[in-house]
Amino acid sequence: MTATLRSCVSALQEKSRLHLFAASVLVSATVCLFCGCGKNGIDGKPEFKLTYSVFFPPTHVQAKLAQTWSDEIERRTNGRVKIMVFAGGALTKADQCYQGVCDGITDLGMSAFAYTRGRFPLLEGLDLPVGYPDGLTATRIVNEMAMKYNPKEIQATKLLYVHAHGPGILATKTPVRGVKDLSGMKIRGTGFTAKIVEALGGSPVGMSQGETYEALQKGVVQGTFCPIETLKGWKQGEVIGYVAESQCVGYTTAFYVTMNQETWNLLPPDIQTVFLDVSREWLDKHGEAWNEADAQGYAFIRELKREIVPLSKDEQREWVRRITPLLDAYSAKADAKGLPGARFMKELREKIAASAKENKK
Repeated sequence: MTATLRSCVSALQEKSRLHLFAASVLVSATVCLFCGCGKNGIDGKPEFKLTYSVFFPPTHVQAKLAQTWSDEIERRTNGRVKIMVFAGGALTKADQCYQGVCDGITDLGMSAFAYTRGRFPLLEGLDLPVGYPDGLTATRIVNEMAMKYNPKEIQATKLLYVHAHGPGILATKTPVRGVKDLSGMKIRGTGFTAKIVEALGGSPVGMSQGETYEALQKGVVQGTFCPIETLKGWKQGEVIGYVAESQCVGYTTAFYVTMNQETWNLLPPDIQTVFLDVSREWLDKHGEAWNEADAQGYAFIRELKREIVPLSKDEQREWVRRITPLLDAYSAKADAKGLPGARFMKELREKIAASAKENKK
């Protein structure tokens, strides 16, 4: 049997702790029908049948890339591996995805480290406002950092790769040309972005992306921190007038693709090699997709004739100065836990600076 099928019973036993009763029932029914026997000697049938939980909706480009990644693995293994992708959090919700992979509820999972705050104390540093310039650069850097440091916090599963969206920027109803304009301004910011708003002198207001359009429209908030693609994807560009070029403090969200460790151990070396090879190749595909989404976001706001407001060099330095205590606090907190927080943050910032220098050539 596959690792997924063998784990169905234990998954049901864990339902109260994980709040995954409905998902477990769905997996139990679907996987048993889909998987049959795990290692099958019958010609023409896959030896390994795996399930993959993706929180992005099926129509999202990142969910589509998860599907093409799965298809490519099936092709390169000549059908020995079959992966069934469940998008939209159908099997495990975004904040339950990692534990679901650990417990074998699914063989594979894609979600964000940030969705289980506190579980990834070192890698949560990847999401900080260090000035990511674009999605491809962010994807390459966060993947390299995660693989290099490979902290204990991710050892429960086999991490295959990490990708990340383009820089979070500030979109507002009135122009923000400097931190003085932000003073007291109500800005939508959830989780860590709320701390960014506070550091820059604004007043954070927590809400979901789904609530933001109406809040901007009605003046409940005067702006929002978000990736530029959000202005098209959630139509928020319709209710803002200005976008500050605030990539100097651009943050991101790092998304993992990981596999149940027992499942990984069951795979023969040649199939493991295929997973690693395809993952390396798909890394840039994810980053390029994030860049394309941002390009569409910019095209959308230009079509609406929204103003893109540049920040002066002095203002950029001031914004960076104001958020630096947040980076220092992360480093100190991680160091206090025996983690290489300061070293991690120093290297991360050096990589951002090196990418900026390279882009100027």
